[in-house]
Amino acid sequence: MDAKNVILAILLSTIVLVGWGTFFAPPPPTPIEVVENETKNSEVASSPSIESEETKNEITRKDAINKTNRIKVENENIKGSISLQGGIIDDIIFKNYNETLNGEDKVVFLNPKNSSKEYFIETGWASGGNEKINLPLVDTIWKAKGNSFLTPNNPVTLEWDNGEGLIFTKKIELDEKFLFKITQGIKNNSSKSFQFYPYAQITRSDKPEGMQIYILHEGFLGVFGEELVEEDYDDIEKEKFTITSSKGWLGITDKYWLTAIVPEKGNEFKAEFIAKNEKYRANYIIKDAKILNPGNSINNTINTFVAAKEVAVIDSYAEKLGIEKFDLAIDWGWFYFFTKPLFFIIDYFFKLTGNFGWAIVIITALVRLIFFPLANYSFKSMAKMKILQPEMVRLKELHKNDKVKLQQDMMALYKREKVNPISGCLPVLIQIPFFFAIYKMLYVTLEMRHQPFFGWIKDLSERDPTSIFNLFGLIPWDPPTFLMIGAWPILMGISMWIQQKLNPTPPDPIQAKIFMFFPIFLTIILAPFPSGLVVYWTVNNILTIAQQWVIMRGTKVKTV
Repeated sequence: MDAKNVILAILLSTIVLVGWGTFFAPPPPTPIEVVENETKNSEVASSPSIESEETKNEITRKDAINKTNRIKVENENIKGSISLQGGIIDDIIFKNYNETLNGEDKVVFLNPKNSSKEYFIETGWASGGNEKINLPLVDTIWKAKGNSFLTPNNPVTLEWDNGEGLIFTKKIELDEKFLFKITQGIKNNSSKSFQFYPYAQITRSDKPEGMQIYILHEGFLGVFGEELVEEDYDDIEKEKFTITSSKGWLGITDKYWLTAIVPEKGNEFKAEFIAKNEKYRANYIIKDAKILNPGNSINNTINTFVAAKEVAVIDSYAEKLGIEKFDLAIDWGWFYFFTKPLFFIIDYFFKLTGNFGWAIVIITALVRLIFFPLANYSFKSMAKMKILQPEMVRLKELHKNDKVKLQQDMMALYKREKVNPISGCLPVLIQIPFFFAIYKMLYVTLEMRHQPFFGWIKDLSERDPTSIFNLFGLIPWDPPTFLMIGAWPILMGISMWIQQKLNPTPPDPIQAKIFMFFPIFLTIILAPFPSGLVVYWTVNNILTIAQQWVIMRGTKVKTV
């Protein structure tokens, strides 16, 4: 096969694969195999259902909060309240994160039941047996015993008497970060015995706003046994997901934020992801009944997270609480073993320099340094190919009607000049997983959100705000979104064009036109991407150009 065609095929295949995986490919299916003693979807559980019919009566968030008595909640990271109607966590604001870069409004995460974007966490008990029992539900009015302000040093206890000899309690504790520890109990003052099943449920009425792309999972997720399960909202709208496990956790994730519930260890549970009545629910219920005899008490503990997905915090919870693979709440992707260590490196340089943009530049330079020998090998091969290009063009003209003879003479030329046309591509292919891991890491981590670089880049997690169509702000006109092609994407396109000029030109005119158009195409594609990614790509191109130019000068190859 013609060496140029091989190089072109590999390059275009790589572009197609990365582009497809980023924008179009469906998420990887969950494995067919499950850990021992686990069942899915078709399982008929012995524990009772916790589904309930609800009427929609939407009101504003403020009205919903003012409508019910509440217990205030606050620590270093969050503030809000817990509703005494239902004893649910339904009002949480992240104190350290703003909704917008220049705004002062903090990120509002959880919202009360029946508000426009309801999002809340409830815990409770389902009953077993045929006898109907008066249980606390989401509309039950609880009473606070003693302290009515939940802080890390002041837990709160809620109580409700069902009037039939059963007293229900919830002790809620809060740490300094994002963990609510809920210990719910029942005391039996009656003369009867009962069966109860503890459960927890997350309810949400809206999907995240904005474009959803497959490089990042947003929706339902959980770890059951050793298996990570990720389900999109659309998939659950078609069919609910059910699984039984003896260990794990489950929740709903956004790009930067997470709700999660962790069942008490040592209990088998049934977990479900459900979409019904325009609401999304992630819940679990313990499968084995807790027997409550007269004069006795039972209790159950639930760890509940309402979290900003800060890497260090999520990792600390996974380690301290022994939660299986809780660090996967951050979508590190297929190249986990590359992506996560890269974050710790870039985070170190961020703390060292105080600027995330410079941290990106430093890690880009380090990657180029690591792959310096491979890149040298690749560029030397390209340089030799460029030297041979006139002879290759001559052979194409000489044997344009004889493909077999052309291939024979090409192979003879490679052998005589000791050139391997594939050798220039293999080092590049080896680097692709590494570069994609950097791309993934910069895209999904919260730490880059609202971080400036210099000049007009005030937020590396957002697109470049400038546009060539208003001369980067010199013309007082705001172009439409599709014309927002900023300075950094253009710099990236120029650097790619220069890099392209250093490579051998495909002899085929059609191939040459495709290569000529590609920097423009990629500039348009990358324009809406986070500027941190474009900075990375541009700096990488510039360092590549410098290395390639030095090598080509050493091999006496014409570089212009």
